[in-house]
Amino acid sequence: MKIFRRISLAVALGGLMWAGPAAGFEAAGRIESLDAGSRHLRIEVNGRTHAVAIAADAQVLGADDKPLADGLRAKEFKAGAEVSITVEKTAGGPVVRVLRLGRRDGRRAAPGGKTSVGLQPLDQMGAADRYQGEDGGLYGGGRNAPPPAHLAAARQQTALIVPRAADGRPDPDGKIGLIALSMSNATQEYSLFKQLADRDPQKSPRVVIVDCAQGGQAMAEWARPDAQAWREADRRLEQAGVSARQVQVLWVKLANKGPRGGLSEHVPKLERDTRTMLQLARARFPNARLAYLGSRIYGGYAASPLNPEPYAYEGAFAVRGLILAQARGDPELRYDDARGPAKVPLLLWGPYFWADGTVPRRSDGLTWERRDLGGDGTHPSESGRRKVADMLLKFFKADPLAVAWFLKKPAE
Repeated sequence: MKIFRRISLAVALGGLMWAGPAAGFEAAGRIESLDAGSRHLRIEVNGRTHAVAIAADAQVLGADDKPLADGLRAKEFKAGAEVSITVEKTAGGPVVRVLRLGRRDGRRAAPGGKTSVGLQPLDQMGAADRYQGEDGGLYGGGRNAPPPAHLAAARQQTALIVPRAADGRPDPDGKIGLIALSMSNATQEYSLFKQLADRDPQKSPRVVIVDCAQGGQAMAEWARPDAQAWREADRRLEQAGVSARQVQVLWVKLANKGPRGGLSEHVPKLERDTRTMLQLARARFPNARLAYLGSRIYGGYAASPLNPEPYAYEGAFAVRGLILAQARGDPELRYDDARGPAKVPLLLWGPYFWADGTVPRRSDGLTWERRDLGGDGTHPSESGRRKVADMLLKFFKADPLAVAWFLKKPAE
């Protein structure tokens, strides 16, 4: 989901229309009808009737924010009942992700959650620290920098990132496409990053930032070659005037919806899905040289099983696992055309966003307060989006590799 805002809805083809770039919102109104079998809701909001589908995995909550045992068939969901809905714009159209009895201010946070889960951020863990047998450091062994050989390879790939014409040929007047491929949290955050970066006088005018991340499209969804997410990404690139051969840098935030099992179960699945997604991305974007990976923000306030703790925390081990597998020479993660056709871009950590709730992170004092998360405790609020967007902009302006292509040259 992107930004959730209380806005006036507009009727469009019997459904919902978004104003501007927002991909979703919260609203409150009265039920006109609810068909539990077909999962369709007609709701009156501010004197106007709107029809919308209810997602198969939607949360159905009582006024106390607890799941209703009878779900959509609960007797309380009758004509005239006041409800609040959280609607998400997906590639397949708008859907209700949360249906809750009673009116609520869309800006009010759901109760509950933990201000800390007692885990150490991965970048604060040393080589001797352990989490379920895993040591610390973004790159393992307590290190937060890439292994020397991998860093040298990253420099070589970075040297290939230059402005390109639509057909992929180097062109000083061409473009460097920097795109996001991920899910709802990422599109909320990246869309704000784009706004900030496009206004920054230090950003190179050759860099074109395109938000291809989409609500409801986690790694498992991107891992299908025929996925609607890829078609929507193509549409957004075309709209931005960026060709597939001009896309050269990816930002990918790893997560799957509703992860299950322990570290040894859900992390390998997340790695497999992301590996496939990256292979598909490299095939579609043959000049994609670098992919900066990231994991989720703090999930201790989550009010649903979408991606709570410890899954939000543990996703970082999937990021690290993929990078280190590539650094060790995994042939399915080959990035260098000199050794054979490249399968994926070279993988590196982008910004690491996790901190233990309100416990300040030692490296930079980062915290995640309840107000930084939206009503479901999973998606970022305006302040949460701003934290991630600021970290992304700071990263691309300061990372020794990124500055070579992200920042404006004297001649520009």
